[in-house]
Amino acid sequence: MVRYASAALATNPEKTSRARGEYLRTHFKNMREVAAALTGLKLTKAYSYLSDVKDHKRVIPFRRFAGGVGRASQAKEFKATQGRWPEKSVRFIVRLLKNAESNADAKNIDVEDLFIKNIVVQQAPKTRRRTYRAHGRINPYQGHPTHVEIILAVNDVEVEKSTDKVAAVSLVGLNRRQVARRRIEAARA
Repeated sequence: MVRYASAALATNPEKTSRARGEYLRTHFKNMREVAAALTGLKLTKAYSYLSDVKDHKRVIPFRRFAGGVGRASQAKEFKATQGRWPEKSVRFIVRLLKNAESNADAKNIDVEDLFIKNIVVQQAPKTRRRTYRAHGRINPYQGHPTHVEIILAVNDVEVEKSTDKVAAVSLVGLNRRQVARRRIEAARA
């Protein structure tokens, strides 16, 4: 059995599904940004989002690996300025999502309730080629493949929003010691 990078599956394996791809020939940096944009989405929303990215209707925001990435007005949706439409990475992620979805279907998990709990993207060893330059020189020409792991899960418990606004508002702007002192005073009273 292959070890996954995330221990999220160990909590409840009956309600989770996973898929992985190794040595995928797509850029690591693009794949990392696609994974960051998808983490936490429901599976159905992720499919529609990725199809919109493929049609250039929505953008993948580039936050960490944004050097040299152009600005896109569609990135305003994510409170960012830079973004791209990495079609090859989107293709690979869609295949992995479909694989994880079919794994969930085999476990009799309702596909409508699934959300993307975790996506782990790691760098695979670089593929080495060479490119020939002027004056008889040779430079490296490397690919940057990735390993990707996807874990889909079912939401167990829905937490309701707190109605006690007074306690939460009065603790805003206080440090940990002040919050603890107020809690002790409230317990005494």
